Amino acid sequence: MTVPRIAAAGGYAPRFRVTVEAFEDAWGSFDATGIEEKAVPYADEDALTMAAAAGRRALSAGDADPGEVGFLAFTSTTPPLEEEDLTARLGEMLAIPADTEHATFGQSTRAGTQALAAGIDATFSDAPGADADLALVIAADCPRGEPHDEREHAAGAGAAAFVVGDEGPAAVTDRAEHAAPYPGTRFRRRGSESIEGLDVTRYDRAAFLEAIEGAVDRLDAEPPQFDAVAIQAPDGGMPYRAAGAIGVENEAVAAYETVSELGDAGAASVPLSLARAVADGEDVLAASFGSGAGADALAVVCEDAVPAEIDLGGHEEVSYAEYLRLRGDVTRDDPEGGGAYVSMPTWRRSLPQRYRLVAGRCPECDALAFPPEGACDDCGNLVEYEDVALPGTGTAEAATTIGQGGAPPEFAVQQSKGGDFGVAVVAFDAPDGSETVSAPAQVTDGRDVDVGDRVRAAVRRIYEQEGVPRYGFKVRPADGL
Repeated sequence: MTVPRIAAAGGYAPRFRVTVEAFEDAWGSFDATGIEEKAVPYADEDALTMAAAAGRRALSAGDADPGEVGFLAFTSTTPPLEEEDLTARLGEMLAIPADTEHATFGQSTRAGTQALAAGIDATFSDAPGADADLALVIAADCPRGEPHDEREHAAGAGAAAFVVGDEGPAAVTDRAEHAAPYPGTRFRRRGSESIEGLDVTRYDRAAFLEAIEGAVDRLDAEPPQFDAVAIQAPDGGMPYRAAGAIGVENEAVAAYETVSELGDAGAASVPLSLARAVADGEDVLAASFGSGAGADALAVVCEDAVPAEIDLGGHEEVSYAEYLRLRGDVTRDDPEGGGAYVSMPTWRRSLPQRYRLVAGRCPECDALAFPPEGACDDCGNLVEYEDVALPGTGTAEAATTIGQGGAPPEFAVQQSKGGDFGVAVVAFDAPDGSETVSAPAQVTDGRDVDVGDRVRAAVRRIYEQEGVPRYGFKVRPADGL
């Protein structure tokens, strides 16, 4: 009998961290148990950009062709827009075919495992209606609360992605779910960005434990047989309460937890721990929880380590004041007028270039052009260019810094959050490395780039216009995150 399998995994977390000590200096206390620091998205990051980063890593780790992905799932409780099918943009960012089945999951922190279950159903050859060779399932989240609230103290960020199919080192041998009505344990009102709760401790714990125990009890496997346990982590304490309730040792939870270093990653919480564990070839019991309340449980047995590209390490600490700026809590108001206007139809025509660095090859003289439009710079002919996807690496040919007040109005909000930013002219590598093509790019993550530095492209938020976030490539130094 065949079973559904995980073929590859990817993980991403923002480079910035805010520590417990920074919160304690600001508030006199830190009200989230078991967290040492938490990940902080940069001014141009959100759930969609983190999803693109994790998805790209999973595809790369598995040497998977995006063109063979027949099912794409994106899950988040914090999408950049309350209403829009963001998988269409995500698919374009990752070169997923337009006729691939696209699915969005949200409104619950268990949505990550719900999306994984859907990916299994879409690809598993024994499942009714399964017709996709590969599924790409991505969970990305960056929850937030009111500054004084314990949920805000815990709230972090991160993303995980899985390539799922009939082949791979990790077999999903069993799954189950459980639901019981517990309103008010964690919720976000319509139109609000902040998660809340009724703060009835006994009630909250009962909801968490009953749902997770109920799902795990329905599995055929016994929990103690697993080397690693990935449990929903709204803070650093609740996973261990659940561990005791389902009969597993704390060490199995501690081995691959991410909450102590990333904070509460919402719908990406369990997927991140699962990705870490299967990358080491460990058998995993995964148990997610969503307020309301419901839970999913999955049994994953590894025959070998799953190919993975996961880098969750923090690279730069920020002060509490800088943290508030990056959140947008202490920034200037948006400027009125004066920004460059690009209509959405015009912007859409350039999405392959903005998202995936698709250059063009001149059929007359074989020169490379970016963007591929108008007459060829080399031979002067008006031609129909042949698409060439650049790998996204390059070398800075020129660089400068845009200081406060120097940014165009459409970038003022980002600068108010993140401060000065660099811009560079980059000689992007061709796929075979034999030539380059130059293009201007903004430098992200507050990093500095000098002439001669190697850089790598990343999809980030460019600006918002007419209420619609616009995304495109920026660059960052190629040394790590």
